[in-house]
Amino acid sequence: MTRRRSLLSAAVTLALLATASAACTVKNSDEPGTAGAASAKPGSKTAELADGSGTKVALVPGGAHPYFQPWKQAGADAKKTLGLGDVTFDETAEWDQQKQNNLVSTLAARGYNAFGIFGVSPTDINTTFADLKSQGFAVASLASCPAGGKNEADFCLSTDVELAAYKAAQAAISAMGGKGALVHLTGNNVDANTQLRRKGVEKAVKETGGKVTLLQTITDIDKDLQTAQKAVSDLLAAKGAQIQGIVSTAYNPAVAAAEAVRESGSKAKVVAIDDDAKILNSVKNGSVSATVVQNPVGQAEIGAWALALLQTKQCTMTKPGQIIDSGSFVVTKENVADYDSARQAKTAELKKQFADEFLSCG
Repeated sequence: MTRRRSLLSAAVTLALLATASAACTVKNSDEPGTAGAASAKPGSKTAELADGSGTKVALVPGGAHPYFQPWKQAGADAKKTLGLGDVTFDETAEWDQQKQNNLVSTLAARGYNAFGIFGVSPTDINTTFADLKSQGFAVASLASCPAGGKNEADFCLSTDVELAAYKAAQAAISAMGGKGALVHLTGNNVDANTQLRRKGVEKAVKETGGKVTLLQTITDIDKDLQTAQKAVSDLLAAKGAQIQGIVSTAYNPAVAAAEAVRESGSKAKVVAIDDDAKILNSVKNGSVSATVVQNPVGQAEIGAWALALLQTKQCTMTKPGQIIDSGSFVVTKENVADYDSARQAKTAELKKQFADEFLSCG
């Protein structure tokens, strides 16, 4: 996975897309000067989608969660921009792997032939990916990679969650003045991503040489906002006076911590995750020191494009199962107004990387 955060502006990165001498070129069918389906020739080594009308992409989250909502619009935009047969966003009401498998089977029966999936069970999802691949479908693991380091999907485009958690913990430690007790709020303990997030936070704490201690890690509180609110309320009631910092690497606990610290008058410094409006407002007014945002739009946008290239057989993956970091970005009061430009630049950079490195086309 990529271990660096893009410092290029969106404009510079887009200019690179247009001017760089590359192994593959990137162009959308509705851009000026593009001849659409006729413009991509066999053997031309182009990552420009020749004809996506036969590709029907299904974006399938693991269950209902605010993180995935940007996939809807990104998918709709990709359908229009790429001229795809269809893009749908569909999810089960519960986080259950068998129910997700049933949904995917239903979508396949309805003619969807390219799948971007956030697997409910990181330990079992490879079986689902392998089954879809055996039927001739293009498959991407989006926003989460299978556990164990092996990915049976064509590629995984996801946040490097350990790196994102490390950045978040560093930001919290900085806000604490480099010393004191830190609490980590996170998600499902059995989730492979949660274990990686724990490693990232623990790494940042260890680097302080004992100046910062990890007072407590609280897991299994991202089910819903009410669960997170109770956990944070109980934490502050029991240990509030001991806590100098709170880092949350899961969505609902982040919202709950921001609200609880503000309402209780706690002096604890809070670092959150994602860009919920409440969190961004808290960053702006200073009650939250920072948040680490991810790139769900880029996951869906790049995912749909790459899936279409793979499903049409126009391109193949140079390394099947490639794991790719979709980016994470620290947002503070200083850059809260324009942080999205860095995220857009990362998405443009990812598209160029796919064209130049990850895909073999023509």
